[in-house]
Amino acid sequence: MTGAAANGVAIDVKGLTKSFGGRVVVHDLSMQVKRGTIYGFLGPNGSGKTTTIRMLCGLLTPDSGEGTCLGFDIRRDADKIKRRVGYMTQRFSLYQDLSVRENLEFVARLYGMADARGAARDMIKRRGLSGREEQLAGELSGGWKQRLALGACTLPNPQLLLLDEPTAGVDPKARRDFWNEIHALAADGLTVLVSTHYMDEAERCHEIAYIAYGHLLAHGSVEDVISQSALSTYTVTGDELNKLAMDLAGKPGIDMVAPFGASLHVSGRDRSALEASIASYRDDKGWHWHQSEPSLEDVFIDLMTRSKDNFS
Repeated sequence: MTGAAANGVAIDVKGLTKSFGGRVVVHDLSMQVKRGTIYGFLGPNGSGKTTTIRMLCGLLTPDSGEGTCLGFDIRRDADKIKRRVGYMTQRFSLYQDLSVRENLEFVARLYGMADARGAARDMIKRRGLSGREEQLAGELSGGWKQRLALGACTLPNPQLLLLDEPTAGVDPKARRDFWNEIHALAADGLTVLVSTHYMDEAERCHEIAYIAYGHLLAHGSVEDVISQSALSTYTVTGDELNKLAMDLAGKPGIDMVAPFGASLHVSGRDRSALEASIASYRDDKGWHWHQSEPSLEDVFIDLMTRSKDNFS
């Protein structure tokens, strides 16, 4: 076991870079992921999240850079890493015309498990699939398919679980149940890498990373990422908020204006310039201004707006 693994670090990489067709998809990325943590990846579509995740665990070889995953070198020991990784994709990838039981037994046999039937039976109980053993996978709802997919990718007891947009198209209750399962697995020592667009899911991760067009712009706990943003935020309520938003957009010190339900969030990183730009509007009795802590979504929108300028 390497020093990183012995110290409880599941992934430790430095300077990872990857290009496709002459375009840099991931640029000089360095990061650490602790064992037993849920690490969330956020960013626009096409920003390099999936490429990053695959390089972190040896599924994709970087053009440059180095590191370890689960104590193994990501370049030299890719096969050893792959045997210890479970991968759940956004698209349901099991056999639609096989039953729940048959799918799990098939996966167990693929991994050479001694008692495939017993392993499938245990996983059916563990994932709450009892009573649906003989139902065809293609007839399951999104939430039940998700449970089955999670059961399949954790059958061989991986040390690292990769989740690529795992709850897309799933109802809120199924999403909540899924995340309860993920936290239980992490509590047992499983390390989880997950890409998501949902802010409530990002907030359930122990740490998050924001990647935009190949660059790691922010990482750490949710609290750290919000603090690092240095955003000052006002929540505004009242009438004609759309007019106010149009008036404020682009003014000095105002980096983000975004509607949130029946309110408007106005944020900026230069507090004095922000205060100067909103001063005259705060005297209007039709609007009520309340200084608030920036939310993760405020930070996400701000980073996304700024990152567009970095794309070429």
